[in-house]
Amino acid sequence: MPIKHDSHHEFSLPECNGDVVQIRALHFAYPDGHVALKGIDLNICDGEKVALVGPNGAGKSTLMLHLNGILDASEGEVSIGGLCMDDKNLPVIRALVGLVFQNPDDQLFSPTVFDDVAFGPLHMGLPEEEVYQRVGEALAAVQMSDFSDRLSHHLSMGQKKRIAIATVLAMQPQILILDEPSAGLDPRARRSLINLLRDLPITMLVSSHDLRMVEELFPRMVVMDEGEIVADGLTEELMLDEALLETHGLERP
Repeated sequence: MPIKHDSHHEFSLPECNGDVVQIRALHFAYPDGHVALKGIDLNICDGEKVALVGPNGAGKSTLMLHLNGILDASEGEVSIGGLCMDDKNLPVIRALVGLVFQNPDDQLFSPTVFDDVAFGPLHMGLPEEEVYQRVGEALAAVQMSDFSDRLSHHLSMGQKKRIAIATVLAMQPQILILDEPSAGLDPRARRSLINLLRDLPITMLVSSHDLRMVEELFPRMVVMDEGEIVADGLTEELMLDEALLETHGLERP
């Protein structure tokens, strides 16, 4: 049986400046009957950087896909920036949630880096001047300003991941959600990405098996297993709980 929340895993976060994410009693089952989420409750405050960890099949990706409406809840409620997830709010919510997939090739499909980063703002109907401004700011934020005219598919994996992040930053989201951002990177590119994520001043939820990165970057860690949140607390405290980590297929760095 998964370890449930107990007093050992309770903690006090700094005073919340407002919830960016509110999830209540979220359940989800796939069409084949597989139950992927079993009553998820989760709040993420403005400015928090939160790691989502757990074994493969724990429900992490399923949970993240609910945060911008790619999947619809079987039961429960999801709110982003105070907006309830429904058909009316979905277009706004998708602009508020910057989802970066594990494989950047799933997001980079335009002829040039500029075109990829401009795609979202253009489809928001923004004036040309603002589109150029957003692209410039997003590329500067990921330290890729000199790559605007490059072909996306000719870039290294680390460079592609930065451009994929820029494509969502150009939408000026309230929260950045990343799935396994360090996967497939060599040590230099991994270190560069960690430094980038540390410096980005945005609320962040990151799913990762890279517990060394989690320990370094994310003050709060949410552990999932078998569709449930089994622990939610300060990373430095949960990392010391070897029984918890072992039970849920995790290894302390």
